Amino acid sequence: MTDFSCVITAGGENGGSEGPDALRASVASVLGQSLRGSEAVVVLAARADAPTRTAARALADSFPGRVRLIHPDPAARTTGALRNAGLDAATGRYVLVLTPGERLRRHACRNLWQAGERSRADLVAGRWTRTTEEGGKEQEPPWQGELYARSRTVARFADAPGLVVRDVLVTGFCLRREAARRHGLRYEEDLAHGEILFGPLAAAAVGRITLVRRLIVTGRAVPDRARDLAALVEAHRRVAATLDAHGLPALSEERERAFVRDHLVPLARSFPRLPAGRRTRVAATAARVLTAPVPRELPPLERVAATLLARGDAEGVLRAAYALSRPATVCAPVVMGEGGRVEWDDRCPVDVTELGHQHRQFGGARLMNRLTRCTAEEGRLLLEGRLVLPPHLTPDAPFTATLEFRARGGARAVAFPVDDVRHDGNGVTWGARADVSRLLRPLGARDTAWDARLIVEAGGVRSVSDLFGPQDLVEGAVRFAARPRLGRLSGDTWEPYITLKDHLALRLTARRRPARTTRRLVRYATHFRPARKAKRLARALRRRLDRYRSRGFKATTYNTWLTRLPVCRGSVVFESHMGRCYGDSPRALHEEIRRQGLKLRPTWSYDTSPAGFPDDARLVRRWSWRYLWALARAEYWVDNQGFPQHLRKPAGTTYLQTWHGSAYKRMGFDETRVRLQNAPQRERLQQAVHRFDHFLVRSEHDVATLARAYRLPEDRLLRTGYPRNDALVAERTRTETEGRLPRPPLAGALGIDDHKKVVLYAPTFRGGPAAGGKQARRRLLLDVREFAERFGDTYTLLVRAHYLEAARLPLCPPGTVIDVSRHHDVSEVLALADVLVTDYSSIMFDFALLDRPVILYAPDLDTYAAERGSYFDLREKAPGPVTATQEELFAELAEVKKSDIRHAPQRAAFAAEFGAYDRGDAARQVVAAVFSHRGAGQGDRHTTDHDRGADR
Repeated sequence: MTDFSCVITAGGENGGSEGPDALRASVASVLGQSLRGSEAVVVLAARADAPTRTAARALADSFPGRVRLIHPDPAARTTGALRNAGLDAATGRYVLVLTPGERLRRHACRNLWQAGERSRADLVAGRWTRTTEEGGKEQEPPWQGELYARSRTVARFADAPGLVVRDVLVTGFCLRREAARRHGLRYEEDLAHGEILFGPLAAAAVGRITLVRRLIVTGRAVPDRARDLAALVEAHRRVAATLDAHGLPALSEERERAFVRDHLVPLARSFPRLPAGRRTRVAATAARVLTAPVPRELPPLERVAATLLARGDAEGVLRAAYALSRPATVCAPVVMGEGGRVEWDDRCPVDVTELGHQHRQFGGARLMNRLTRCTAEEGRLLLEGRLVLPPHLTPDAPFTATLEFRARGGARAVAFPVDDVRHDGNGVTWGARADVSRLLRPLGARDTAWDARLIVEAGGVRSVSDLFGPQDLVEGAVRFAARPRLGRLSGDTWEPYITLKDHLALRLTARRRPARTTRRLVRYATHFRPARKAKRLARALRRRLDRYRSRGFKATTYNTWLTRLPVCRGSVVFESHMGRCYGDSPRALHEEIRRQGLKLRPTWSYDTSPAGFPDDARLVRRWSWRYLWALARAEYWVDNQGFPQHLRKPAGTTYLQTWHGSAYKRMGFDETRVRLQNAPQRERLQQAVHRFDHFLVRSEHDVATLARAYRLPEDRLLRTGYPRNDALVAERTRTETEGRLPRPPLAGALGIDDHKKVVLYAPTFRGGPAAGGKQARRRLLLDVREFAERFGDTYTLLVRAHYLEAARLPLCPPGTVIDVSRHHDVSEVLALADVLVTDYSSIMFDFALLDRPVILYAPDLDTYAAERGSYFDLREKAPGPVTATQEELFAELAEVKKSDIRHAPQRAAFAAEFGAYDRGDAARQVVAAVFSHRGAGQGDRHTTDHDRGADR
């Protein structure tokens, strides 16, 4: 008896597109296992083609001890019957089934065997990957991450519901052979995709199940959903029946939702790539087999796609496919239903209110422009289409239209008039004849692709839309002569085609012999040996230049050479949140220095754009050479986050660290993440912190937390409060003496009505920045759409994401939800807000100075505190109510006046404890302590022409 039997079938009737190469790949992965006691059991169907039979025999002859060839009963024709024959023939302690083409990772059998022996489980499952439909790349299903987050053993399958809710157990798992025979586990021989059913049946029958984090199988093919829809639906129904039989109707309902998202939605997305006839046949099959109601809990567009599939509406599914890839595009003539609800259209009354189409306006809305005809007529390109235009978007003015072709990646565009434009109630039908041969004159070298779009104008407002069409819309014979400016040797024919994004475009091709010959010569000239050598040299030169522009090279140059330069007296480099904004305490200090008239020369760093930064300061881009030059020669560094850790502070420079907030969560060397770092990483952090000459604190809480966490000595602490909070103290004094009105100027700039209260939602930072230094876009815990529906008449919600993140906001009624994440100074936003909603952000310490209501919305408080760590019990010291659910939050907002009175003593105690040094004069105190020796008449020495320049 061997340790592991890997069953591989070949030649089954419903086994898909198997072949000898796929069989060899699977068997080779078994032979390459590090667990030597593993065998490949190849079950060869009688109907297998000759190349597959030859390959199977050759493998069995070459590896007689490791590959066994099984010839089942000729009546065993389906893949399920072949797999059952393989299970009967297996001799290993564990048995695993592979589809030809699937490959085991080198240590897969060993990992599964060890997990099974250690846990005594009858079923051991691991991760697997599948080839994507676009490009054939390997990719894990997105739902595997949570299921296999850690290795574990469960007593029954219901303890790991993901095993049966999704099609997890289709591959990548093994069964103890004795358990499989004891429970009589067999594949359904009449089911094309029997593996979908076999896995849940096995999980329900056996006892202990072990999940391992290791990747077991690669190369699984994505099922052809258009071809196998009926079989997929039948397998899904049998799994759901199994769950119902075990008394698990909730899992059955959850599986129904998962089936729609895993199979029906991808099928709908594939419709633009299917021929028209096949789209019609698939829609008819869907109407016949999809009899269960579509789950209401699905997102609106997914529910629309599934509903239209179940109704057999091929054209509707095509529109839904376009909408799925472009949710912000209006793809159907939405209609208004009862209670202000918005429905997809008259024939598909699915609620799509949350898409926000009812709040869009003509000109600002993206409209689907369905291309219905693309052909040649009298030597011209004939295009016809229909622009979706719901009644509420229709302007009260006549329509005119222009067809435009724009060079891809360039600015050149050629326009053609559209004579036939008709409005028919919920759309605009149009037709155009474009003489592309005569009027479209490309250069012929780089402008070989031209994208089409339609510009519809009404009442001076323009709507621009791409021309959407399925891949089979353009006939292969539609071609037109081309006249490039470089001559017809660079191209002689225009060919319309549908891009991968399902939009119409024209490409310049070479069909005649002179142009084809020219292109072959150009290709040869750019690919023969000297040209390849020149390309390699060019790439090497680019790599060398990239190295000189890299941060590592710049940091080394800065630390080695630039820090030796003399300090330029009176120069100050300001930075706020790593150059992302002009705000916080560095801004308050800059403005105080300007108010006092100190002769200091300020330089501000910016990360991506200088917009919003002061005009009277020199601006340098972060990590540019001028940025490094400014840091090397500055007399003062001022920032609130930290200048790059790899840069040393020059000997004659004073570093003022204003910091960016008091701490609730653990920071610095108190963080578990930092404690787990290696010694060089911790030393680098310590060296970066040791650059600080002054560190601002606003209470003794900061001394006990931040100063201790970053190991700052007492003589470097300035107990002045935060300069950014001077504006909040002044705003509280103003409102107590003059009242809330008039509001700060920001209210007018944002268009907020005086009769509406302002709620600021400012969640904390919950993860690292996205790749490439870009802001990570994250979904908010608060459902802002529901907030707008419930409180939109009385409140305006301002959303401010963390500076390292960007919020994804749905479209809401005008004036109800406003994103202020890009506003430079958060103090101005705080002064405007009447109520603050946050979770663990340090913004609550600042807002408490205004003595206005604070509501904490922390649904994951216990988990967050356990994982990140905290310095105090938030529920005990919170300045306002702590809510765990959205309903609790909305209840507090509905009774905010009562809540304000009830929590006023807690809020006062909170402000007194955490803002003891914020008295409204922090900026003046800091300037006096750090810059006092720089009098109004000093600071003009050692100035060079370079220092006077501005790097805008």
